[in-house]
Amino acid sequence: MSAGEFASTVAVSRAGGTPGAAVLSRLRLVLELGKIRISALSTLSAATGAVLCARSAGWGLATLCAGVLAVAMGACTLNQVQDRSYDARMERTRRRPIPRGAVRPSAAAAAGVFLVLLGTAVLALAHNVAAASLAAAAVLWYNALYAWLKRRWALAVIPGALIGALPPVIGWVSAGGAPWDAGALALALFFFLWQVPHFWLLALARAADYERAGLPSPVALLGVRGLSRLTAVWMLAAFASSLLAPYGLKSAAWSGAALAALGLWVVPAALRLFGGQWQPGVHGRAFRFINIYALCVMALLVVGALL
Repeated sequence: MSAGEFASTVAVSRAGGTPGAAVLSRLRLVLELGKIRISALSTLSAATGAVLCARSAGWGLATLCAGVLAVAMGACTLNQVQDRSYDARMERTRRRPIPRGAVRPSAAAAAGVFLVLLGTAVLALAHNVAAASLAAAAVLWYNALYAWLKRRWALAVIPGALIGALPPVIGWVSAGGAPWDAGALALALFFFLWQVPHFWLLALARAADYERAGLPSPVALLGVRGLSRLTAVWMLAAFASSLLAPYGLKSAAWSGAALAALGLWVVPAALRLFGGQWQPGVHGRAFRFINIYALCVMALLVVGALL
């Protein structure tokens, strides 16, 4: 936010509230613009990559997480500036800060650029240029290519999913590994395959929003039945890729067994989706499920590396 906006808000809150309340309000606004839940998941995946490469959790995790979080929040903030006209037409996003008038697009853009520059500087100075370069590449892929492509192609999430594959590689490289190491590639493959059904389940749950906004919709292209089945296939592919990760990471045998055991949870869910259970709410529940599944995979891999 600009200094003028911040000072104005503090002055108003002194008249009718407290300065502390104004600061908290601004912080909430920054977190909203930065899509904190998405950015936090990217940060966790980067931390996973670093721990798996180093086989330890050192103090470097703090600067890695700070740098990746800042870059991710900056990219998401810039994306909200780019998508503000679409967000205003969608029920799910119309209450975001820019559509509801809580912040000017120019101020949000300045904040986004600042966060991206700050995060890449932290990664370069506290870790290495390779990690900072990968972070910058992720921003370009997200805010330049994907932001443009998703307005023109209903299946843009497939190349766009490379964005989700980069954070664990950034973490791996920050810990001294190479991006072409088997472990880094195994992590990148899982997060690439996972991100596609993550997006498609949201699109299925919010199909009317995409139509209202005028964005190319995978539901309109493939239908609910077709997209549900394709999503189920990608879910199974993500699960299969998770079984390869322990081999690339040279993890203990129990780690692979634990990941395989998650199949008792993932496979039936995917088969139900493939088999035609499209009652209202099923896609929203499946969306939450696949997010929890990614957290479980990261937790099992990290515990396997540290024990």
